[in-house]
Amino acid sequence: MAGELDGIQVWDGLDALGPARLCWNGDRIIAVEPLETARWPDLCAIPGLIDTHVHLVGSAEGQRADFATWPLTTTREEQVLHGAAHAIRAMNAGVTTLRDLAGNAAQIAIGRAFGRGILTGPRVLVHCVVGMTAGHNDLFTPAAVTVRPPTADGPDECRRLVRTWARAGADGIKITTSGGVLSAGDKSSWRNYTPPELAAIIDEAHALAMPVAAHAHSAAGIQAALDAGADSIEHATEISQEQAETIAKREIPVAPTLLINEAIAEARVPVGEEARDKAALLVKQRDERFRYAAANGVNFVLGTDANGFHVDFGDQMRELRRMHEVLGYDARQCLRAGTSAAATAIGLGDRVGRLAEGYGADIVIMRGRPWLEAADIATANIVAVISRGKLVAGTLPDD
Repeated sequence: MAGELDGIQVWDGLDALGPARLCWNGDRIIAVEPLETARWPDLCAIPGLIDTHVHLVGSAEGQRADFATWPLTTTREEQVLHGAAHAIRAMNAGVTTLRDLAGNAAQIAIGRAFGRGILTGPRVLVHCVVGMTAGHNDLFTPAAVTVRPPTADGPDECRRLVRTWARAGADGIKITTSGGVLSAGDKSSWRNYTPPELAAIIDEAHALAMPVAAHAHSAAGIQAALDAGADSIEHATEISQEQAETIAKREIPVAPTLLINEAIAEARVPVGEEARDKAALLVKQRDERFRYAAANGVNFVLGTDANGFHVDFGDQMRELRRMHEVLGYDARQCLRAGTSAAATAIGLGDRVGRLAEGYGADIVIMRGRPWLEAADIATANIVAVISRGKLVAGTLPDD
């Protein structure tokens, strides 16, 4: 599909360009040419958003009492359909690239179906988990259940599981260096993996050209991820000032996942007392820590932990507005966190996250000036969404 918007206000992923002629042919932007006059002064074009931390496979029927058991009682075939529905919902809300951080064959299949044009959907990257027995990932499955996600214990098993995921087609690896919130019987302070195990995982992943994202809530977990050489930090809730300065110096991206931890801590979604208490303890001093980190150069990027239950696929713009409130980011910083900075964080900085010649044709047409007013970063302001060069939601403006 070829298209042209002649006289649209353009924010290109870094800065406002003013009115421009924006042209694309298939999944490629072929021209962004400045113009004197805006044809649609109330509208603008921004790059499609990029959520660096989601979980596609979960019930797409909204909040259900069986959140924890649904994956255990639903066939793999049905889970794939729900995951695809989540991805499409995100795309229709302006999120044209998603990175799943607890993937397996299901999410890999979804990404391939979209990528090959079998279904119309967003770009999907999949990181598969290398987790230990009784680690954060393992504790989502009750002990009595015998059919379990794979785990690895000891450096040799860790290397083997990395290789297994590489053979399956994973784009990257996810590790957990602390416990978590929703995993049952877990504590965020628990250590996951020893230094030799982490070193083996990251060495093997990097040897196979796969980046490693590290789930880490506690300061000890963050430090373990930094010491091992992880490529991104997920959550980072108890980040210390010293760690913030190190992360900023190394230019390691951090996904703060603000909304989900707040929703659980405040019991705004159905959660058990255990999860609520863990989240409440984590967020108690979070805002102060994050604001220091942001002021000292930490590269926070859009990462929601969306799963369709605690955070919806479509809440990404709300997460960006929350970053404005918590981190002190201005509107332009928030948009960068969800576009060009997020693209760089997941290794796609030369392909998406920008409205520039040669980039993928992921475009969101909006009302307002979202790079000037954070309040304008809202799904209600979306007029149209173009993903991979195809109009997938709304209607393009005309004369």
